[in-house]
Amino acid sequence: MSKIILRKKILKIRKNKYFDIKIDDKFINNINNKISFSKIKIIGGYYPINFEFDCLQILKKFHLKGYFISLPIIKKKHLMDFYKWDPIDPLNISSLGIPQPLSKQKVYPDLIFVPMVAFDKHRNRIGYGGGFYDRYIDKISKIKNCITIGLAFSHQKVNKINTGTFDKKIDLILTEKLIEK
Repeated sequence: MSKIILRKKILKIRKNKYFDIKIDDKFINNINNKISFSKIKIIGGYYPINFEFDCLQILKKFHLKGYFISLPIIKKKHLMDFYKWDPIDPLNISSLGIPQPLSKQKVYPDLIFVPMVAFDKHRNRIGYGGGFYDRYIDKISKIKNCITIGLAFSHQKVNKINTGTFDKKIDLILTEKLIEK
């Protein structure tokens, strides 16, 4: 199935099956059990849109534990960078309608929570088709080690995603039901 058709199909399912997840300490501990946080200082996230898995609660919990939080700012040519953000800071709406930080303090996250439209058992993902995260993951991998955690609902899992040369695998996928590594 082509990525375009798969994307449309999963987005429709996600909208119809969306639900909010309560992020508690058990949920956070599940992440802590799979990843060593000893070298992690900066966490990148995203502001959820279009019925995405809401990572704001996760970001707030990590912020309370003393981690620096960052969100992306979309640039020209399908590029983005992450900028420091405090959960009490106001946000600006981008030209794409996505809330983003007002901060101009660029950071390079040690861990990034990545939104997904669909994923498979091989940790392949598709997003909205702009390649923003694939480009950023490629860029940051040349600067430092960065762990990527894809966030999705379990009903977004598909049998196989046809990948291209520029598609980047995710290190870990987290749903409301399971962690896949």
